[in-house]
Amino acid sequence: MSSVDLLLPLLIAVPIIAATIPIALGLRFDRTGWSVTGLTTTGLLAGALALASVVYTDGQVNHTLGGYPRTYGIELVADEFSMLIVLLVTAVATGVLAYTRRGGPRGNTFYTAYLLLVAGLLGISLTGDVFNLFVFLEITSIATYALVASGDGPEAAVASLQYLILGTVAASMYLIGVAFVFMATGTLNMIELADAIPAAERPVLVRAGFAFIVVGFAVKVAQWPLHTWQPSAYQRAPDGVTPLIAALVSTASAYAFGRVIVTVFEVEYLSAMPNAAAIVLAVGCVSVLAGTVLAVIQTEVKRMLAYSSVSQFGLVIAAYGVVIAGSSETALIGAAIHLVGHGLLKAGLFLAAAVVATSYGARTVDEYAGLARERPFVAGSMAVLLLVLVGVPPGVGFVGKWYIALGAVQSELWPVAAVIFLSTMLTLAYAARLLEKMYFTPPLSVGSADAPGSIATDGGTADADDGSAGTSTYGNATPDAVSIGMIAIVVGFALTAVALGFAGGTFADLLEPFVTEVFN
Repeated sequence: MSSVDLLLPLLIAVPIIAATIPIALGLRFDRTGWSVTGLTTTGLLAGALALASVVYTDGQVNHTLGGYPRTYGIELVADEFSMLIVLLVTAVATGVLAYTRRGGPRGNTFYTAYLLLVAGLLGISLTGDVFNLFVFLEITSIATYALVASGDGPEAAVASLQYLILGTVAASMYLIGVAFVFMATGTLNMIELADAIPAAERPVLVRAGFAFIVVGFAVKVAQWPLHTWQPSAYQRAPDGVTPLIAALVSTASAYAFGRVIVTVFEVEYLSAMPNAAAIVLAVGCVSVLAGTVLAVIQTEVKRMLAYSSVSQFGLVIAAYGVVIAGSSETALIGAAIHLVGHGLLKAGLFLAAAVVATSYGARTVDEYAGLARERPFVAGSMAVLLLVLVGVPPGVGFVGKWYIALGAVQSELWPVAAVIFLSTMLTLAYAARLLEKMYFTPPLSVGSADAPGSIATDGGTADADDGSAGTSTYGNATPDAVSIGMIAIVVGFALTAVALGFAGGTFADLLEPFVTEVFN
């Protein structure tokens, strides 16, 4: 066994073990969680970079725990697709943690949940069997429930409970699907399932299993109309938590869904399955349009960005549909790039929103009036991130959309291309509304700051826009609470989002061995 092989289990085991340390030290010390989490996430990022250098140079790395055969044992796999998500998780976790040093939340229990979340996300990325994928999805979900519930007020607990109920339903659906597939094939290993599924003697069980898995992931990825947990969870979570869960939780689930499609069921089998491509395409395209329309009518910034995520993840699911319907390598590359790009964009945008809320207590679009004058670097970074989100080149948002649209056109799936164009126009609508407020509207007086936007426009909780969410309120917000480091992190995410826009060819080259394996 080489030292590189050991990196796979260490990337999952280290944060789980480290998660116990803040609790243990908390019996004697109040503030040790950040230091422990900082050392752990920095080490995880270094380990991920070392593993990525091997994977992208020499190819896939496998580790079988205990040396048991893959039929009975647990296998971890790092390939060109999974390493993109591993790098995203470790980089965003480190960046958001740097923000929480000053921006909070604080407390040893918070950092325990933080490390458990990172462990679950890395487990989702690296697991090689469908049952342990369920286990890591649940570790991630439980940590997310705790982080959302750590927000101020009873609304955070309600949002967490709503997420818990829907998340449990989704997990049950996924597990039922896995059980059906196991009954039909007798194995849970992803590589063995790829061989066993086409030869299964009971294909009805396999198809039923796929249907349950699609429903389970539709909830986990927050696809319309099963998205209702996401806006409340994003809005009610503490401002230092939302960037982490918005950037990574649904991203990891969307990656897992793609992994199940291309590695477990495989494109050739699904393309022959009746209605499989049509269902995946319909789920994705409807979510793209519904998410952007709901984002346009929002008045609260975090809620608007949450609905934006419904749309952006719909685009990824639609790309998977193009992969199945048209056997499109281009769409698969586009989905992978869009997952990474969207994760970086949402981390930066929610961090910027947290800085604004900490400085001025501003949470609605109207309250962002004149922000460019008061916080030019934050407003500038937010403007860049919004334009990249729309798909303006150069930016990683444009690269992902371009590959997905190109794949749809090559596959002659014209409605998908039309949906991408229409959603881009709608994304521009809500991004332009925020940009206009920041750059072309005079600041509101203090007395009128909380007047607009007090009505939820999507059927959600009416108190969603009252400015009480998160850790900061209008009453105790102060510009002095924001450090130069917090602003630098936001600027760093904006610059990275633009820089990756020039790396579309590099992404395609890195993914080429994986894509070749999927389609040959």
